Order: sequence, then structure tokens, then C-alpha cells
Amino acid sequence: MPTKKKPQVSAAAESAADRPAAESGADKPAADRAAAVPARRRELLDKAAAVFADLGYNATTVRRIADDAGMLAGSLYYYFESKDAMLEEILRTFLDELWEHYDTVLDAGLGPRETFEALVTESFRAIDRHRAAVAIYQNEAKQLVARDRFLFLDASQRKFEKTWLSTLERGVATGEFRADLDTRVTYRFVRDTVWVAASWYRTGGRYSPEQIARQYLSMVLDGIAVRA
Repeated sequence: MPTKKKPQVSAAAESAADRPAAESGADKPAADRAAAVPARRRELLDKAAAVFADLGYNATTVRRIADDAGMLAGSLYYYFESKDAMLEEILRTFLDELWEHYDTVLDAGLGPRETFEALVTESFRAIDRHRAAVAIYQNEAKQLVARDRFLFLDASQRKFEKTWLSTLERGVATGEFRADLDTRVTYRFVRDTVWVAASWYRTGGRYSPEQIARQYLSMVLDGIAVRA
């Protein structure tokens, strides 16, 4: 007696079947479902960023992200094509927003010291908004830039270095910063001491990003010793 063949199911249908009713939104009007997708994607990216930051990208599985989001692993593919796609969007969102604020500062026609202060402040604000993304960037960027998909990280890093060095060099040239300042060493010090704050700063903590920036700038620009 011939064996009855299992009917073929399309990938799209299989994905839809994997999604719980609340996830697929089958009982909602089409317009409502479409409007809900961007918000749900943002929520899932926040979950993924937190897991990537805590466990590391290589150790993170799609199943772990889905578990944290309270959904089936297959349902994630309704929103993202892969784990790489999620990571790329997390990092691009962080960097695009950072550069939007940096460019506003650079286009404002401020003096070197004011530019330096504003860039530092925007950096701490970025950490406040994207702590997990900053942690991922710090931990994973070196290995990711070797892959074509993440070459934008290298381009952003080169632009970042140029921005800070030019600000410091302009300050030396105008006499706002010390003539003996080693701008490259200063850039590296500022870069590392600002962004390491992502490892301890928590959104909604005791201090606002502006308060942290003021304390940091006071130490860097004015020192911590009492002047005679």
C-alpha cells in the first residue's frame, strides 16, 4: 500500500504557522498590523542588543533572543533575515544617530573648546540611548570589520578619528589648547575614557548624561588638583 506523501508547505506559510496569534496579528486590520511592525522590530532589536552585549555576538543564538522576547525562534525571521541582519541594524542605528548629532555640532561654527565640549556631551548622550550597542561596538568591532557587511564600522572609525583630531589640532593652532599637546595621544585617551562608560553607566541612573559630561570635562580641561 503506497505511503501518503506529506503536503509541501511554503517557507512563508511555515513561518506564519510558527508565529503565535498575538505575533501574527491575524485578528487585526491590515493597517494596524503594518503600523505595529516597526515598533515590534525596535523592541526585538533592543532585546537582541541586550543579549549580544551580555553574552557576546558569537555566543548568542537566535533562539536565545527569541526566548528573551517571549516568542518562537522561527518568528524572528518574520522581522529579520538573520542574526547578522539584526546586529547590522543595531550598529547602524547607533552610528547614524551619533553622526547626526556630531554633524550638528560640527556645522554649528563653534570654537575648538566648545566643539570639544559638545562632542563629549553628545557621546555621553549616545551611551545613555544606546548603551548595549556601544558595548557591542567596543567588544566586536575588531572582528566584524573583516567582513564586507560591516565595513561601515571601519569607515565610521576613520571619520571619528579625523573629527576628534581636527578639533584638537584646531584648538592648538588657535591657542585654546596647550601648544605642547600631543593630539594623537589626547584623542586616544578621550576616545577610550569616554566610551568605556558604557560598561558602567546605566540609563536612568543617578546621573544624567549631561551631568556625567560636565564632570568629565571638568577633569580633562581643568584638572582635579586645587590651584594655588
